[in-house]
Amino acid sequence: MKVYFEGEGELFTNPDPDIARKHFRKKNKTLVDKRMKIEDAIGKFVKDGEYIAIGGFGGVRVPTALMHEILRQGKKELGLSGHTATHDFQILAAGECFNRCDIAYIIGLEARGISSNARKYMESGKVKTTEWTNAGMAWRFKAAALGIPFLLGRQSLGSDGIKWSASKVIECPYTSKKYATFPALYPDVALIHVHEADKYGNATIRGVSIADHDLARAAKHVVISCERIVDTEEFRNDPHKVMIPYFCVDAVCEIPHGCYPGNMPFEYFSDEDHLKEWLTVERDPEKFKAFLDKNIFSCKNFNEYLEKNGGLDKMQELRKKEFLEE
Repeated sequence: MKVYFEGEGELFTNPDPDIARKHFRKKNKTLVDKRMKIEDAIGKFVKDGEYIAIGGFGGVRVPTALMHEILRQGKKELGLSGHTATHDFQILAAGECFNRCDIAYIIGLEARGISSNARKYMESGKVKTTEWTNAGMAWRFKAAALGIPFLLGRQSLGSDGIKWSASKVIECPYTSKKYATFPALYPDVALIHVHEADKYGNATIRGVSIADHDLARAAKHVVISCERIVDTEEFRNDPHKVMIPYFCVDAVCEIPHGCYPGNMPFEYFSDEDHLKEWLTVERDPEKFKAFLDKNIFSCKNFNEYLEKNGGLDKMQELRKKEFLEE
């Protein structure tokens, strides 16, 4: 097969599906209770040096509580999928938890502005980077979910951005036309926040799902946080609700409001004031250190963080905003 071009970016993970299968074959696929405390799930499944990927889309349905626990446990030298990363990226950059990153969208919090601390960290030289498009990252998860080493696409061929990726441009054996390759991405751990899950790990997502369907099937381990745990009969009575099946999942953590201050569709709106506070306080290193100590490191758990930022009264206010109630 003719190769016309090779990107200069480093490939941080091995795309060989047979290597990944060796892990998947050993994974327990029986119906066992996977409910865990968040600290136990992060301690067991997120190890220093491993590659993690985060579910959700931008500031929507991000697993904030899981990110906080990664900081509290001082995880370091992680690889990171910066697919549609906003506040989750901001949190992990604050802890300097990762040293290599596949970049599609990072640093910015969309219309809210840019995280100055995350930008400073990425400009420090401490993080290796390889660039992709958002679609390219989605194709990489899909290739892994399909159990193949790569998918082909054209969307990266229109600019020189492909130069900084790890794609190759090859000749199609059927048409002789040029296509870019998107190598399979098998994360060591995927962290995904969902609306509902049962104790076995069956999970449902309402609203935008982005690439989480494929991510859960691509990752070697999956840690689910959920707004609530429901009885398995809810899924048996309506199997189409299952976005992520139990056999993909390793841990289920019930964390109501676990996406805060992000937006959880049909549950609560984003806390724009708190996100603005993050962006503002980052500009002063001493104030930012005190802010992190107050909101993450001194908190025993995520509920304590919620209480410090308005508790149930704030969540009720955000729930009204989500449903446009006065």
